[in-house]
Amino acid sequence: MKTAFEPFELGGIRLANRIAMAPMTRSRAYGEGASPTTSTAAYYAQRAGAGLIITEGTQPSVVGQGYPDTPGLHSAGQVAAWREVTEAVHREGGVIFAQLMHTGRVGHPSLLPDGLHPVAPSPVAAKGQVFTRQGPQDMVVPEELTESGIRRTIADFASAARNAIAAGFDGVEIHGANGYLVHQFLAPGTNRRTDAWGGDVEGRIRFAVEVAAAVADAIGAHRTGIRLSPGNPYNDIAEDDLEETYGALTARLASLGLAYLHLMEGPDRELTRRLRKAWPTAFILNPFTHPDPTGPDALTLIEDGTADLVSFGALFLANPDLPRRLRQGGPYNALDPATLYGGDDHGYTDYPALSG
Repeated sequence: MKTAFEPFELGGIRLANRIAMAPMTRSRAYGEGASPTTSTAAYYAQRAGAGLIITEGTQPSVVGQGYPDTPGLHSAGQVAAWREVTEAVHREGGVIFAQLMHTGRVGHPSLLPDGLHPVAPSPVAAKGQVFTRQGPQDMVVPEELTESGIRRTIADFASAARNAIAAGFDGVEIHGANGYLVHQFLAPGTNRRTDAWGGDVEGRIRFAVEVAAAVADAIGAHRTGIRLSPGNPYNDIAEDDLEETYGALTARLASLGLAYLHLMEGPDRELTRRLRKAWPTAFILNPFTHPDPTGPDALTLIEDGTADLVSFGALFLANPDLPRRLRQGGPYNALDPATLYGGDDHGYTDYPALSG
């Protein structure tokens, strides 16, 4: 029987264990031009005991930013700043992938420079508000991406992936979940196009497949992963053909030889099992535990073969040495929700590790 504490080979990289740190937005990219800081380096280095760290969502282009103080990977300054982070993690023996996240219609013009406007597959506004420096704002009707805009966006993902490798990352994860741009193309409620990028399942999965192919071509499929969240309604997403859409999508993605699929699971465990069976390489699972965060019991999903790795979010924020705590059965620090987004190092780098 496999356990969470055994090594695992991911695309030729040896992971110390099968416990992953899930990507989590922290909104602390206070460096020049939306860059990480020395505190960011400390934060990730503290968590280098994870078999795999996946960073917070990092925008591949200026227009891909949807929240204040989230980091990018589209400028030389950002690459240099991220290099300090990856070097700190590698000094501690860790493995770190950058998550590339284009938020699409989720955002607000006030967060973007030079008159830029949020973009999406179709001009359909998301219900709800987004936090800006002026406080919460209603989300706006996005600009519909043209054919050339789609091609440019795909190229932005590939360029950001090359920047990630230049910054010392071991690989990248494409964010295709949680109602952001890739997910917006997948969902019929947000993708109302009638051209080759929408309509039927093949049209709606095309953007995700072409982004993955471009990134894999840029840095190697063995250094490319993707995160999906079938049926996740976050950010006003509606999907009703999960079996057909995600069956077709995973089959196309599998043919690219990507390093892993990272599934943010919904309530349908049978769908998870079917996708797991169809996926030929590493399968990382962030299990459905709503309303509670993923807890220690999730390790049984590795033991029974449901997943190769399990990713933890909130538990990793509050417990920088989480693999050690999981191995010995706790104790666990409590999360302070008030410090999740923005702020100083309190609730960021000051959660204590176990002594001794």
